[in-house]
Amino acid sequence: MFNIILFGPPGSGKGTQSQKLIEKYQLKHLSTGDLLRSEIAAKTPLGLEAKAIMDKGELVPDEVVIGMISTALENNMEARGFLFDGFPRTTAQSEALDKLLQLKHTEINVVFSLDVSEEELIKRILHRGLTSGRSDDMNEQIIKARIIEYHKKTSAVAAYYQQFNKVVQIKGGGTVEEIFSILCKEIDNHLS
Repeated sequence: MFNIILFGPPGSGKGTQSQKLIEKYQLKHLSTGDLLRSEIAAKTPLGLEAKAIMDKGELVPDEVVIGMISTALENNMEARGFLFDGFPRTTAQSEALDKLLQLKHTEINVVFSLDVSEEELIKRILHRGLTSGRSDDMNEQIIKARIIEYHKKTSAVAAYYQQFNKVVQIKGGGTVEEIFSILCKEIDNHLS
């Protein structure tokens, strides 16, 4: 089983690149954002709580996210591997994920960190907000709060996986195809 974490601030292209990588390498996509949005759309108690938190630009509590990931792993153990999109976001989540994967006799193989300037991130998210319908994509102050929150909490995740030599920095400012090509080259190197 080959497991990847695709890591980067809101608007860095995680969702776009995830879809392309999943198709090419036949991985199972685990996006906490998608899992949360489906809960919000279904108006479950979890979804309503998550929406209130997300609308403030804050992160959803660890225990909620870890529980969703555990269920998703259990429901897809036949997968060739998993691509974790937007998760983990904290050192505690990283440690919990590693423990969970150990129980499943697998591990994270590589962490890709997409690096994009704040100016470009804001521009991309505001543009996405025109079609996404997400309230947190249409307000520049909330977007900035999400980016600050991301950097505050998630820089430790890179440091956590760096100690295992699993982090690969990817410049995320090029075209979708350029970034995809770089990601594929790195994955192919890990698989060979």
